[in-house]
Amino acid sequence: MSSRAFVPLCFAPLFAFTLAFLALPLVRLVLSSGEGAAGWTIYWQILATPRYLDSLLQTVLVSLAVTLAALAVSTTAGLFLARNRFFGRDLILSILTLPLAFPGVVIGFLIILLGGRQGLFSQITSGHVVFAYSMLGLFLGYLYFSIPRVLLTVMAATEKLDPALEEAARSLGAGPGRVVLDVILPGLAPSLVAAGAIAFATAMGAFGTAFTLATDINVLPMVIYTEFTLSANIAMASALSVALGIVTWALLLIARSFSGTTAAAGG
Repeated sequence: MSSRAFVPLCFAPLFAFTLAFLALPLVRLVLSSGEGAAGWTIYWQILATPRYLDSLLQTVLVSLAVTLAALAVSTTAGLFLARNRFFGRDLILSILTLPLAFPGVVIGFLIILLGGRQGLFSQITSGHVVFAYSMLGLFLGYLYFSIPRVLLTVMAATEKLDPALEEAARSLGAGPGRVVLDVILPGLAPSLVAAGAIAFATAMGAFGTAFTLATDINVLPMVIYTEFTLSANIAMASALSVALGIVTWALLLIARSFSGTTAAAGG
């Protein structure tokens, strides 16, 4: 077999997989959104209907809040854990990364045990503090599984920083705060942007946690689920899915332009 024929043959499985499981489902999703009675004006209905628009805005806002909180917590913890070796460090790291082992439904159940009607806070306050079924509960659940994703990225990037740059800054009289602001954070900036994009995209599309906590929660994945299963509105469910994908894709594109690296979301 010639080398000219061998290379296309090696790429054939990748091409078949991409076509069957990525391209065709996406094309079918877009076409389904225009097959309803409203046709392609269904996308205008998303903006004109308060329920759909509010769910989109709430999803974006809670995802942004989760991203910022995860970056703040994970950057602080990641810098400390990457630069220090002490007894119990591995145990702390394993606890912080434990949420990676849990599906969204389990995380939602943990939030209910913490802030549900029979949860820990409810028992301590005689039923006065119940937050599991609100946007606060969803925020905490999303933050719980976003922290390890950002933390591991920050720790990996911290270990690649050149210590000589920090030593040079200290020798010039820079204090610890200036070293962090002028040396460490700029060096971590591409990784922070990429990790933030991952956290945002994951929160935008997360369903299991929202489904477990869904009492007073109106986020886009839940609306898509109800439109598809309860209303049998395939066109609207498809259009909302496309809108969700476009918003997430736009954020990833912006993140890639800022970080200069590829950012991808975990499913």
